[in-house]
Amino acid sequence: MRTLVTGGGGFLGSGIVKSLHEKQHDVTVVGRHHYSHLPKGIKQFQGDIRDFDFLRKVTAGMDAVFHVAAFPGIWGRAEDFYSINVDGTRNVIKACLLSTVPKLIFTSSPSVIYGNSSLEGVDETTPYPENYLSEYPRTKAIAEKLVMEANGPDLATVSIRPHLIWGPGDPHLVPRLLAKADKGRLVRVGQGENRVDIIYIDNAVSAHLKACDALPSVGGKVYFVSDGEPVNLWQWINEVLKKTGRPAVTRSISYRTASGLGCFLEKIYSLGNIKREPPMTRFLASQLATSHYFDSSLAKRDLGYEPVVTAEEGMNRLIQSLSNPQEG
Repeated sequence: MRTLVTGGGGFLGSGIVKSLHEKQHDVTVVGRHHYSHLPKGIKQFQGDIRDFDFLRKVTAGMDAVFHVAAFPGIWGRAEDFYSINVDGTRNVIKACLLSTVPKLIFTSSPSVIYGNSSLEGVDETTPYPENYLSEYPRTKAIAEKLVMEANGPDLATVSIRPHLIWGPGDPHLVPRLLAKADKGRLVRVGQGENRVDIIYIDNAVSAHLKACDALPSVGGKVYFVSDGEPVNLWQWINEVLKKTGRPAVTRSISYRTASGLGCFLEKIYSLGNIKREPPMTRFLASQLATSHYFDSSLAKRDLGYEPVVTAEEGMNRLIQSLSNPQEG
């Protein structure tokens, strides 16, 4: 099978690329750079998903496209989020249709249904909120809708919603936690009782490949995937800190205080045209203080999805990779 992976140099994207390569698929990567960490023999094309002519050329002859590329984060210009996450996705869909690609697997996010309150065990029927606290979930929700609407006899589409992907090679979640801890800036938000879904990198990769295999029968659907059981967020953070020789988080502020601080900083950073991310935003405060875990039984039923790596084994691999960075 000839496959194209947008964002194939990133954490999840490179995991998908490596797994497809191991399964003897002919894999092509689209990204902004050349990625030396990918296996030899992988074709790489440097380009922008906002460039339709570029996408039209690289999708030609493909049997499946994994659209992983996105503009992530909780801060940035609205136009950047929109042009990459929405216009870029629209270009991917159009290119797939013109190139007669039969399958499109889209990496979405559970944040597309997150407003500002806890989500506990909800399923895929949960509606999109009217308002968002960040441009990332807002634009990912628009993109997800585009992907679902594109499903039809000429192009089978499916969206996967992995939450907080972690594991060796993670460039965002754990490194940022450790960096804040080392600077003494890691503060618990809320009561510390909130539970969240997380998903180990190998499990997220497996879910995407299973979704591809299940198309076209699952066309037009979205799926939550996770490690199986939600974790207490702050207990999980403290476990990582302990296993890496760092003290547990002891300081805390209320959700209300953190949200108010985030609102204030967002205004200051916007008025000052400050590009770097504020130390607190309303979205970040809500993510750190509320529960957000989901019912993944539909993925188990339709995709045959089950975690391939347990939480315990995943933690062992993570700690080992942090102890020996060259092996991560």
